[in-house]
Amino acid sequence: PTAHLALPFRSCPDQKGVIAAVSQLLYGFGCNIVASDQFTDSSSGMFFQRITFDFSEIVIGPGNTAVLERAIAELANRFNMKWKIAYKNKVKRMAVLVSKQDHCLYDLLIRLRSGELRCEIPFIISNHPDLKHIADTFNVPFVHLPLDKNNKEAQEEALEKLIKEEKIDVVILARYMQIFTQGFCERHWEHTINIHHSFLPAFEGARPYHRAHERGVKIIGATAHFATAELDAGPIIDQAVARITHRDNVEDMIRKGRDLERMVLARAVRWHLDDRVMVYNNKTVVFED
Repeated sequence: PTAHLALPFRSCPDQKGVIAAVSQLLYGFGCNIVASDQFTDSSSGMFFQRITFDFSEIVIGPGNTAVLERAIAELANRFNMKWKIAYKNKVKRMAVLVSKQDHCLYDLLIRLRSGELRCEIPFIISNHPDLKHIADTFNVPFVHLPLDKNNKEAQEEALEKLIKEEKIDVVILARYMQIFTQGFCERHWEHTINIHHSFLPAFEGARPYHRAHERGVKIIGATAHFATAELDAGPIIDQAVARITHRDNVEDMIRKGRDLERMVLARAVRWHLDDRVMVYNNKTVVFED
């Protein structure tokens, strides 16, 4: 088996010997580094590294990774390091939340069925019943949690209960058109990904493409980000843009925008599932595949 070891070092300024210490530790345990990527942010003095290593020949036996993790924790204390280890043989469980727009949901389910996304989707949740037929087509349980101005707290409690019971690792807001409470965001933002058009904050609210068309914009885009308590202001994982000309009408812009949303969300989800995204100071370091 192999493991991903994500090591965003919380050392400032950047220190000599960190890479050598981590490499020596893994070598001492009989592990083999098969891939390594790193980045130093000169403005903050922070160092980030993602290592993939094979521990099949670890000297204490592959079943004793807790001993290795304790050694890593001791090293982390020495270098003031924040670290995380994720094992490739553990498949993440992903909840998908939707409202009435179906393009991102279809795209994720097709990518899952084709093997492009390595995860499990135990259920799809929606505040509307409209997309149940899609869940049925892909044999994924559909949970309808109606929402109105009087039951928001109860609806979120039901959602959190499902997240806990089903041991959800990742929550995807695939055009889920509702705003979570601050408490929910604070508890879940590090594993909740949202997708939206990139007009914000210029064209907030309803009919953004209509207003963008009236304004004569020449570029439209899509943004995938972590869903923090500050609306649409969480750390950005991925973005993309497309050119717009005078020949594009509102329907053309909507079609191009949906294409961008599919692509950007899929990339962000894949990178997150593969533990390639690290957050620091409301920004991300993404070690792309």
